[in-house]
Amino acid sequence: MMTTSNFRRPARIVAVFAAIAAASVATAAPALADTTLDILDVGSNMVNVNYSCDASSGVVSIQAMLGGTDADRPTAQGAQNSVDCDGSSKQTTVRLTSDPSQPQLTSDTEAQVRVALVNDNGTVVSGQAKKFTVQ
Repeated sequence: MMTTSNFRRPARIVAVFAAIAAASVATAAPALADTTLDILDVGSNMVNVNYSCDASSGVVSIQAMLGGTDADRPTAQGAQNSVDCDGSSKQTTVRLTSDPSQPQLTSDTEAQVRVALVNDNGTVVSGQAKKFTVQ
């Protein structure tokens, strides 16, 4: 009867898991690395955004919400469904529609802004939240 030592088996298992992990990171990294978003400035009915995304990211819209820093829901929100994902940096303005049931923000009011690049399933691919003084 031939006996083999088992010290090689754990090493093979570790090598297989390492290869699987490396493969998943290598395939996911290009889609995540090229998707960026930055809120530039805010008005009572608009948000200026700088963004970039690749076609492989699946981004189909930029969605934005604006509200008071203590609010439990947005004062205004909007979406821009015209998004150009070619990997280069773009600047756009997302128009906001006010919610009449919420107190409206005026100039020189501090507000919280949330903007997201969203895919066709409604999943946020990249997002950002900032406080601004409304202009």
